[in-house]
Amino acid sequence: MATLRRDGRVTALQRLGCAGLAGALSLSLTAPLELLTVLAQVGTWHCRRGLRDAGRSLCRTEGVRALWKGNLTACLRLCPYSALQLAASRRLVTLFMDELGHISHWRAIMAGSLAGMVATTVTYPSDVVKTRLIVQNRLEPSYQGILHAFYKIYHQEGLRALYRGVSPAILGAIPFSAGSFFVYISLDTIWQEPIVRFTPLQNFVNGCVAAAVAQTLSFPFETVKRKMQAQSPWLPHYGGVDVHFTGMADCFRQTVKHKGVLGLWRGLTPSLLKIVPYFGVMFSTFEFCKRVCLYRNGYIQSPLNYKLTPGVDQSLHPQELRELKLLRRENFEPRKSALEN
Repeated sequence: MATLRRDGRVTALQRLGCAGLAGALSLSLTAPLELLTVLAQVGTWHCRRGLRDAGRSLCRTEGVRALWKGNLTACLRLCPYSALQLAASRRLVTLFMDELGHISHWRAIMAGSLAGMVATTVTYPSDVVKTRLIVQNRLEPSYQGILHAFYKIYHQEGLRALYRGVSPAILGAIPFSAGSFFVYISLDTIWQEPIVRFTPLQNFVNGCVAAAVAQTLSFPFETVKRKMQAQSPWLPHYGGVDVHFTGMADCFRQTVKHKGVLGLWRGLTPSLLKIVPYFGVMFSTFEFCKRVCLYRNGYIQSPLNYKLTPGVDQSLHPQELRELKLLRRENFEPRKSALEN
């Protein structure tokens, strides 16, 4: 069992801002690996001779900037996705808690997975646009930008095209949750100590391992999702997809038939390679942004460390601390005498 604890010294808006900035920075840093993953999953011509040659040929034909195709869409998607996931997660965690406010790791992972499914469903059209922008040729683009892609997909292919591939995206949450749960229930045995005593480095390693296992188990669903997102009769060569299919089940079948079972895991290598830098940048950026917020709120002496401000009650919420400071300021201000008035 575990107790859900959040740092009440940081407001919800500040926490969302920290998460958004950390996510955008980590996404931008690992964008080339994400692009190679998507191209390998879709099966475009770039990846016929390996991922290294895919990156070289892409830079040679479309320029170095092509390695960041679709990254702006991914960054813009972060805020609404994070807000929806946070709101849904808080609601679900509250429902899954027992009378004492405790929640098991399995229920916490389930709550997080369900919240992720809700956020994924609502923001899914932006993920489709991101994939289309990645697979298109920058020199002869089918879409001039994010809004143009939304407009063109909707008017040429209909609303359903913006949700093409949402089924494997939702189904992929099941093996993802199972993989995460398998790792977390094994942590006590791996580290030979209880979870509550884990250091920040251990938590970082745990997050990377859990993400790697979960990503590997759910990757076939991710591959099918990308193929379904990219395939379109309105795009050159049907979006560059290496197999043709009529739906999710047929996509699984055709991929295995033409590419073998391992074809469902094509692109897993760059996906796993980005986990460590992604989590490393995200965690470190989030912690630094949190220190800045704590400093601005008056809880610590400097954003460079966690040294507490003397005489400050750390149990107070930001609004309560501001009200207390205002009250103290008013009490210690010298009052004007009647003669001065």
